[in-house]
Amino acid sequence: MTASLASGKLYIDGAFTPATTAPVHEKATGEQIGEYAQATPADVDRAVAAARAAQPGWAALGAPERAAYLDRFAAHLRGRYDELIDLSMRETGGVRAKAEDEVSAGLRQLAISSVQATQSAGDILQPYKAGKLSLSRAVPLGVIGVITPWNYPLNLAMRAVAPGLAFGNTIVLKPAELTPILGGQILAEAAHHAGFPPGVFNLVTGDGPEAGHALAEHRGLDLLDFTGSREVGLAIAASAATDLRQIRLELGGSNAFVVLDDADLDLAASCALIASLEFQGQTCISASRHIVLRSVADRYAETVTQRVAALRVGDPVREDVDLGPLISATQRDRVHQTIVQPSIAKGAKVTTGGTYEGLFYRPTVLTGVTPDMPAFTEEIFGPVIPITVVDSEEEAVALVNGYPMLMNSVFSADLIRGMTVAERLQAGEVHVNDAHARHGAENQMPGFTRRQWIGVQRTPLDVPSWTR
Repeated sequence: MTASLASGKLYIDGAFTPATTAPVHEKATGEQIGEYAQATPADVDRAVAAARAAQPGWAALGAPERAAYLDRFAAHLRGRYDELIDLSMRETGGVRAKAEDEVSAGLRQLAISSVQATQSAGDILQPYKAGKLSLSRAVPLGVIGVITPWNYPLNLAMRAVAPGLAFGNTIVLKPAELTPILGGQILAEAAHHAGFPPGVFNLVTGDGPEAGHALAEHRGLDLLDFTGSREVGLAIAASAATDLRQIRLELGGSNAFVVLDDADLDLAASCALIASLEFQGQTCISASRHIVLRSVADRYAETVTQRVAALRVGDPVREDVDLGPLISATQRDRVHQTIVQPSIAKGAKVTTGGTYEGLFYRPTVLTGVTPDMPAFTEEIFGPVIPITVVDSEEEAVALVNGYPMLMNSVFSADLIRGMTVAERLQAGEVHVNDAHARHGAENQMPGFTRRQWIGVQRTPLDVPSWTR
C-alpha cells in the first residue's frame, strides 16, 4: 500500500497533527496494515472550533467554486481506485465485489453532490397577498459532525460529507476505530490534495468512548450525523433531547424476509443469500428474520441450505471466495454465543454452518426458529439465515411488524398480492421479489440544508395608521 500522509495523525484546520496511536489490522490475517491517531476531547474541541471558524467563508464561496473542490477531491480518490479496493478488502474483510460497490458508490455521491451544489437554491412560493413576493432558499446548517460505522466506511462517510460540503457546511469526521484508514485517513488526504481551505474538512480518529463520545456530545455542532448501532443511537438521541440538538440517525433493525406460499422459491433462495449474507451479513439492511408460509417452508429451507453450503469462505485478498472474515472477535462471539448457540439451546436446528475458525464464520441456516429465540428477536449482523414458519399471511405480517426495521422483502408470484402485503409492513423500504437496496447514491440535500423564508413587498406599502 502507498505510504499514507495521514497515518497515525489527526487532520485539523488544514494540518496533519501527530498523536498517540493504535494499530490497524487486516481482518483476514491479523497483520498490522497501519495505525490511527487517538483523538482526545481537547482534539475534538480544536476540530469543531476550526470548522466553526471556516464555515462562513466556505458558505460564502460561489457554488461552482465549492463544486470544483469536490471534483478535485473525487479526482484524487479515482486516481487511487485500485489501492482503495485492496484497502477495503483488507480493512473491512469484504470480498472484491463489496469493495468495488463501496468505493464506486462513494465516488458517485461526490459526483452527484458536486452537481447539486450548482442547481436550484430554493423556490418561489405563492404569496399570501397580492403585491408581495415570497422566496424560500436553502442555506447551510453550519458545522456537521459525522460518526460513521465500520461496514461501509468510505461510502457511508461520503453520504454525509459530500452533500454537507457541497451546500456550504464544514465537517468534523470521526470514523469507526476498526476502519480508520478507508473511513477517514484516505478522505483527509483527498481533502488536503484538493486544497480545501483550513478547517473545512477535519478528521478526528479515535475510539468511541473517547473521541466518538466527545463529538456526539459537542455543543458546537449544528448537526450530528450518526450511522451505527441502535443502542448508541438511542443514547445520542436521549442526550440531544436535553437541549434539542439537531441529529440525524441511521440505526440497525431486525429486517424481515417474507416468503409467501406462491413464491418462486429459486428466486427467493437466491435473493436470501444477498439479503442475509452479503458482506457476511454485517449491514444494517441485512435480513435477520426469514418468515415462510408452512406449505413451502421445507422446500425453501432445503433450497437455501443447498446454496449456502456451497459458499466459499476465506481470505478475500488472496483467494476467490464468496465470504470473508467477520470484522472482529467481538462480533464473531456475539453472533455465535449470543445468537446462534442460545437459539439452538431453545430448539433451533442447524442445517449447515454454525462453526468458525478464527474470524471466518461458516454461513449458517437455522430452521425451527421461534419468536422467543435470539435468532428472531435480535439484529444478527452476521452470516446467519434463521427460518421461522407461519400458517397464514396474517401471522406473517403480525410477526414482521412490531420490531425496529429498515428494509423488508416479500416474495409472491402474484405481484398484486406481494405489493398488498408490502404495504402492510411497517418498514421504511419494502422490496417485492427482490433483495435489499441496489440504489445508487441518493439526493441528500434536504438533510444538510435548512429553509429560510424571505418576504418581499413588490408594490408601495399601504401602512395602516396605527403602525405609524
